[in-house]
Amino acid sequence: MVFRSVYKSAALALCACQAVTGAAIGPRAASKTSSGTYLKDVSKYVDSISPELWPINKEIHDNPELQYEEVKAHKALTDFMDDQDGWKVTRSAYNISTAFVAVYEGDGDGPVVSFNAEYDALAELGHACGHNLIAMASVSGALATAEIMRKETLGGKVVLFGTPAEEGGGGKIKLLDAGAYEDQKVDISLISHPGNGGDTAWITTTAINRFEIEYTGKEAHAAAAPWEGINAQDAIVLAYDALGMLRQQTRRDEIIQGYIKSGGTRYNVIQAKATGMWALRANTVDGLASLIERVHRCFKGAAIATGSKLNFTQLPYGYTEMRTNDVLARSYSTWFAELGGEPTPEDEAKAIQGSASTDQGNISHEIPSISAGFGITYDNGTSPQTGPHTAEFEVVAGTKRAFNQSLAVGKSLAGVALDVLTIDGYLDKVKENFKKTGKSSSSS
Repeated sequence: MVFRSVYKSAALALCACQAVTGAAIGPRAASKTSSGTYLKDVSKYVDSISPELWPINKEIHDNPELQYEEVKAHKALTDFMDDQDGWKVTRSAYNISTAFVAVYEGDGDGPVVSFNAEYDALAELGHACGHNLIAMASVSGALATAEIMRKETLGGKVVLFGTPAEEGGGGKIKLLDAGAYEDQKVDISLISHPGNGGDTAWITTTAINRFEIEYTGKEAHAAAAPWEGINAQDAIVLAYDALGMLRQQTRRDEIIQGYIKSGGTRYNVIQAKATGMWALRANTVDGLASLIERVHRCFKGAAIATGSKLNFTQLPYGYTEMRTNDVLARSYSTWFAELGGEPTPEDEAKAIQGSASTDQGNISHEIPSISAGFGITYDNGTSPQTGPHTAEFEVVAGTKRAFNQSLAVGKSLAGVALDVLTIDGYLDKVKENFKKTGKSSSSS
């Protein structure tokens, strides 16, 4: 996840699984309800595959790979999925070398539930965003869902998408644009993300776009004839100062981040070129559009003032804000609580506005979705002092306890999928909620 800050701190200790009997809701193909009936079986199955998943988790964590270079992670995950009965695996799916699609077909027609697995790392920091744990939660959740489908001869389909390059590379957007989710006729999309705080199905994220800035001027001798030059370095410094003044009047959710990449290499030359990189965030894509317009005026004004030429280039794969489906989120919270967790209450969770960004947001504008946040701890149960994108978090993300916590999340994600697959009318409620909170005109 492209992070600026972390989840709200809150202590959590995941307890041993205890099954809770649920009230009956009308059947579809099966006469059983979801959480009360399947919780024990889901938990037992995930526990049974834990010894197989732990080495894969370690392989990914201990061999961090950057976006679209996740060769080892791709191999480890697809080799494992290839060995699972009933699964059909497509490696390097949709001409993306480190993407994959794994499909399990149920007994006849039914809803299509999907899980997104991430596995790219950060430059210099390794798996300081815990994507190895995201992969484990999604893999275990997908497999547990398929196992219950097999045992109960349920209709429908489970799809596990291997989604590379979340850290700015927009792997999910590439898959979305290529038709991966449409080809599988996906009804819901599930994922999770670790943090150093509490546990919630209502993660909020920001929309983000990134820009390359280039000013072009004219070289001249800085002592002999500076008046003959056009100083590109002055332009980018002037723009930087203007952005600092703009911040006084931006909204609290509007974030301006950037740095100057180059401004020259010699003191006695009027610099003909200066470059920078900026990222802009806001709570919504509409709010982001307004911020981009104001920021562009700062850069344009600096070009006019100095006489330089501005290239203001938006980079590919802007991320939209996450739009959580309430029906799916409530299902997750129920399962997580029945497994012994303590999810943050809905009202409290919705009041927390995060400032990180993820390409799962783009998925959530097209398909009913959740991204469940979960706290991870050291093996002694203490929480890290810092959140994702820090050296400390990378260490915690590699612990056995964090791995076990990701499997508890996988069980809960499987529960959401099973609710959709087995409870009559449930998917209709999911889609109804999506019409209210899902796709917008700005989500393209």
